Amino acid sequence: MENIAMNRKAVHILSEWDPFEIENFTYDTEAADVVAELQHIDDPTVLGKKIQEIYERSFERWIPIEECIGISYKLLAVKFEAKCIV
Repeated sequence: MENIAMNRKAVHILSEWDPFEIENFTYDTEAADVVAELQHIDDPTVLGKKIQEIYERSFERWIPIEECIGISYKLLAVKFEAKCIV
């Protein structure tokens, strides 16, 4: 899987995740920031903390770290599949 395809899958996963339950809203900016972090982070806890920081910075609302780590596992699975690490 190419890096572009991996990024698209990651953005799709993030677009389905609605941590603040805002109807008809896209988190495009946050998704782009998270995908940028995904490029160089392989640890789910570290990525989860980055996700938490990115969304908190944008919305000034806190997301429990467990939720952020949960989504980080999904994103890292896509990354590892793309890199044939699985």
